[in-house]
Amino acid sequence: MDVRQLTYFIEVAKQQSFTKAARKLHVTQPTISKMVRQLESELGTTLLDRSSKHVQLTDAGDVVFERAMQIIQMVDEVHLALEDMAHLKTGHLTLGMPPLIGILFFPKMMKGFQQRFPDISFQLDEIGANIVKERVLAGDLDGGFVMLPAHEEDYDIIPFVKKDVFVVMHKDHPLAHRKNIAMRDLEHEPLLLFSEDFTLHDRIIQECEDFGFEPTIAFESSQWEFISQMIEHNLGIALFPEPFAQKTNRDVVNIIPLEKPILWEIAFILKKDRYRSRAMRAFIAYVENNSNLE
Repeated sequence: MDVRQLTYFIEVAKQQSFTKAARKLHVTQPTISKMVRQLESELGTTLLDRSSKHVQLTDAGDVVFERAMQIIQMVDEVHLALEDMAHLKTGHLTLGMPPLIGILFFPKMMKGFQQRFPDISFQLDEIGANIVKERVLAGDLDGGFVMLPAHEEDYDIIPFVKKDVFVVMHKDHPLAHRKNIAMRDLEHEPLLLFSEDFTLHDRIIQECEDFGFEPTIAFESSQWEFISQMIEHNLGIALFPEPFAQKTNRDVVNIIPLEKPILWEIAFILKKDRYRSRAMRAFIAYVENNSNLE
């Protein structure tokens, strides 16, 4: 058994396809098939069910997949530790960040960080917070910014920003001149939500259900500007974190606090017990010292 066999096996399991795994790893399909069969032969068991269109893990494959992921992570950490010794001030970090957070904070954050650490580079994946959590836990990302909650048993959590969520509606709406709005006031209102990839989507639906009603979802989008334009045309009501509520067109839109506040809490998360390179430790320190950056 060698690391390449485990790497190929893991990718086939993730992609549920030998063809897709070969494409992702830039090897031929016969090569990847041969390596996986060698691994199965060495272990004396079938790891993948090839009988259907999508390759599936067998029961034995599930066990090996979990252990193989741990082995590959340990091998990666050995390489990172050696690189740290050779390159004390350089490094590369792969981070996940929802577009909403990136718009507000990332440019200012990077300007300050890269003035101090110009040789540390970044790859940024702009994806919803729920996907960031999945990829950090899987080890595909070094870390990421998400809206809380996040399971403390899975992640180390570093608080970053805490803001209130506001109700945003057209000035002609009957509720637009209230001093505050209760969630129950929104029971029969068409809501404009961020898409399911965003933690705020689930949080708003949960808040509605806690008040005993299913929300009427008029539209979902990953673009806050698009939702803002729909509000400007009086096509629905949205709930925006304060920084985005303040960016709306106040000539036609009112922002109103909730009677019972909903917090938009942003944190930087890392997978627990994962090796932290010098570059990552420098970035964590920077995040801790620059919370509530706007």
